[in-house]
Amino acid sequence: MSDPAVGPGWSWWPAPAKLNLFLHITGRRADGYHDLQSVFRLLDWGDRIGLRLREDGQVRREGAGLAGVAEADDLAVRAARLLKADANIAQGVDIIIEKHVPAGGGFGGGSSDAATVLVALNRLWNAGLDDDALAALGLRLGADVPVFVRGCNAWAEGVGERLTPIVLPPAWYVIADPGVHVPTPALFADPHLTRDTPPAKIADFASGSVSGNAFEPVLRRREPAVQAVLAALSDIGTARLTGSGGGCFLEFDSQAAAEQGRAKLPKELRAWVAAGAWRSPLLDALERH
Repeated sequence: MSDPAVGPGWSWWPAPAKLNLFLHITGRRADGYHDLQSVFRLLDWGDRIGLRLREDGQVRREGAGLAGVAEADDLAVRAARLLKADANIAQGVDIIIEKHVPAGGGFGGGSSDAATVLVALNRLWNAGLDDDALAALGLRLGADVPVFVRGCNAWAEGVGERLTPIVLPPAWYVIADPGVHVPTPALFADPHLTRDTPPAKIADFASGSVSGNAFEPVLRRREPAVQAVLAALSDIGTARLTGSGGGCFLEFDSQAAAEQGRAKLPKELRAWVAAGAWRSPLLDALERH
């Protein structure tokens, strides 16, 4: 997991992306948040995190990071500082974030980066926290962080933190990025958002009777680029939206079928093929370390 091109002392860790195979809002809570139901599908594709331990206790991000995101606001940096404080760690760390996942697309890139930092530094710093403790720290950073900490495909409820591991069949995905980012609070505030979908059960999802994304009609109306991408994907198969971002996808039973589908899309559309993972590549990296 080392990268000699960067220099000695670095270890490299995967931060996989995710898809929401469906996403419903079932109600609004007293604290102002919304109750959700969804299925998280982890992917064998995502960002890469480089970590190099420091003895002076500082936590620093190497490189520019995301445009417009200050180091102190970066979820990966915040994750390292949160773990350091919670576990009373004297060491510090340098962090490189090698971005592949489009920001704001609903693919969970920032949340996964944070989870990878928590999980990998827990090992490198010998912090000794278990998965429950790491997931609790992750929830303080964002609702999607716990699923990446636990590293399993999951049925999600609550704000997305109540997770039940599920087994999903092998699948490949054509993923498309319209390149738009609508802030999630604006979507939750949209008067056209459906907030009272009747709760479903895992068996309903398994039978195929549960589908759709509550944010899709809102984004279709607000963002012509999302509407255009969903229309292009619909010429090939059943187009879906992931999360509350603009990212869209199609599901296929084989890599060959996914590649054929990708080839039919307009050349100017930013799209690629990724495999669904049966568990997070981060767990595999931990076993190899």
